[in-house]
Amino acid sequence: MSSATTPFRQVMPLPGFIRRHALALSLAAVILLPIIVFTLWTAITLSYSYSKGERAGFLQKVSKRGWLCKTWEGELQMTAIPGSTPEKFIFSTRSDSIAAELNKVSGERVVLDYEQHKGVPGSCFGDTEYFITGVRKVTTP
Repeated sequence: MSSATTPFRQVMPLPGFIRRHALALSLAAVILLPIIVFTLWTAITLSYSYSKGERAGFLQKVSKRGWLCKTWEGELQMTAIPGSTPEKFIFSTRSDSIAAELNKVSGERVVLDYEQHKGVPGSCFGDTEYFITGVRKVTTP
């Protein structure tokens, strides 16, 4: 039999309720999938640190800022050699208790414990990728 004489198979249209559910599933996938991916990405980047360490210097500034998402941001002035140009370490903190400790030692020599989180989406979690996890005042003998 040649293909010209073979009748086309008719495809039955899907019933209305299946079409409606397929549309709802498609809409849910288009709307929910990016939200789920964003949530998972944020959770992963905030849970795992790229690096951890300490920075020592003079705490210059701590402030809570932002339009919608208020975050604690600060600057630490680090000086490697006396008389050299100081380097600024700009950081964020998500903890109000650490921010309170930072405000107590503002202007003094401190050591900051930090974790670096690369790839955190947006600035609602902090303007920098360096998040302070601890602070201690340096006492001079």
